[in-house]
Amino acid sequence: MEEPKPDNRSRKERRAARKDGELDSTAFLKLADKFIDLANRENSKVKATQLHMAFLYASARYSAFVAKAVTNEQEHEKFVGHMVGQYQEMLRQHLADESLEPPSE
Repeated sequence: MEEPKPDNRSRKERRAARKDGELDSTAFLKLADKFIDLANRENSKVKATQLHMAFLYASARYSAFVAKAVTNEQEHEKFVGHMVGQYQEMLRQHLADESLEPPSE
């Protein structure tokens, strides 16, 4: 699944779609923010370098579950390639985001 694009549906249509488990771009970003909030809370106890690897592991584990138990992917390597491409694109976009720069002292 790719990151949702901006949604031109009405608020009522988006709410109905959410009830069916579909995420529009706003709901997608809010859900992602929940994971980031969790990471930020855990970062007070766990080094960021270890924390991001735990999140990456969890993402891979959950993606494997979805591929095998939900979407019944038969071509695992094709699925892996797709997921790697998605991750690379998202990572590149975030690395280019100037708002993520460390604060200057």
